[in-house]
Amino acid sequence: MGVLIAILTFLVVLVLFLGVWVFAGEERTQEQVRKRMSAVHKAEKRGEVNLSLKLVRDEMMSNMPWLHRLMLQWAWSSKLQDYLVQAGMTTKPAKIVLFTGVCGVGAYLIASFFLLHFYLAAPIAIVAAFIPIAVVMFRRRRRLRKFEETFPEALDLLGRAVRAGHAFTTGLEMISKECAEPLAGEFRTAFEEQNFGLPLRDALLNLSERVPIIDVQFFVTALMIQKETGGNLAEILDGLARVIRERFRIYRDVQVRTAQGRLTAGILIALPIAMLGILSVLNPKYIGILFTDPQGPVMLVTAGVLQIIGSMILWKIIHFEV
Repeated sequence: MGVLIAILTFLVVLVLFLGVWVFAGEERTQEQVRKRMSAVHKAEKRGEVNLSLKLVRDEMMSNMPWLHRLMLQWAWSSKLQDYLVQAGMTTKPAKIVLFTGVCGVGAYLIASFFLLHFYLAAPIAIVAAFIPIAVVMFRRRRRLRKFEETFPEALDLLGRAVRAGHAFTTGLEMISKECAEPLAGEFRTAFEEQNFGLPLRDALLNLSERVPIIDVQFFVTALMIQKETGGNLAEILDGLARVIRERFRIYRDVQVRTAQGRLTAGILIALPIAMLGILSVLNPKYIGILFTDPQGPVMLVTAGVLQIIGSMILWKIIHFEV
C-alpha cells in the first residue's frame, strides 16, 4: 500500500509539473522587439554617470502572472535569470524552480521506497534538487569558456577591419557574421543595439555585463579610453589579443603540470563511493549493518558531508586562477 501511495504521489507531481510546463512554455510573439527596446530603457536608467549595470531584458520570470509576481519578491530570481542568459538558455527561471522541486520530490519518494530511511532519502533528495541548477552552471561555464577562447579571433578581425578603413561598428557586424557562436551572437546583439539607436558606449557596457569575463571588461575599458583620449585602435586590439593568448598559454601549461594532482584528487573523491559499491556486491552482510543499525544512516550522512567538504578542498587546491 505504501509503495502504491508513493508511486501515485510521484505521478501526480509529475503531471502537475508537465501541465505548468506546457502552460508556461508559450513564448510571446514580440520577444525580439522587447529585447531591443529594453536596451534603450537601460540607457535612460543608467544616465551619464551611473555605471551600475542592471540589464533590462525580458524581466518576466514566468508567463504566469501570479508566479512572476511571487518570484519578483526573491532577490535570487534576477540572479538566476542572468545565469540563464549567460548560459545561452531561453528557459524561464520559473521552469528551473519547478524542475528543482520535481527532482527533489521525485528523488525523495524513490529513495524512501528503496532505502526506507529518512536520513538517507533526505540527502539524496537535496542532491537531486540541485541537478537543474548544476546543469545551468555547467552550461554557463562552458559557454563563457568557449567565448573566452575565441575572443582573440574577434579582436584580430576587428583590428583588420579598422586597418582597412572600416568603421568600428562595421567591424562589430563582421564579427557577428564571420565568427562562430557564442561570439557571433553576443557581438550581434551589441551591433543591433547600437544600430537601433543605443549609444555605442552603452552597447559595449551591455556586452561586458552579458559576458562577465575580465578580458571583455578590458576590451570595453580600452575602447572607452581610446575614444576619449585617442590613439591607434588597431594596435590596442592587437595588444589585447596577444595578452589573452599568452594567458591561455600559461593556463594550459598549468593544466599540464597539475594533471597528476587532479588525477589523484579524482581517485580520492571516487574511492569511498566505489568501495561502498564493491563491498555491497561482494559482501552485502558487511555493508548491510550501515542500513540496519540505527546509527548506520547517521554515520553514512556524516561521511557524506565530510566527503563533500574534502572534495571542495581538493578542488580548490588543484585549480588555479590564471
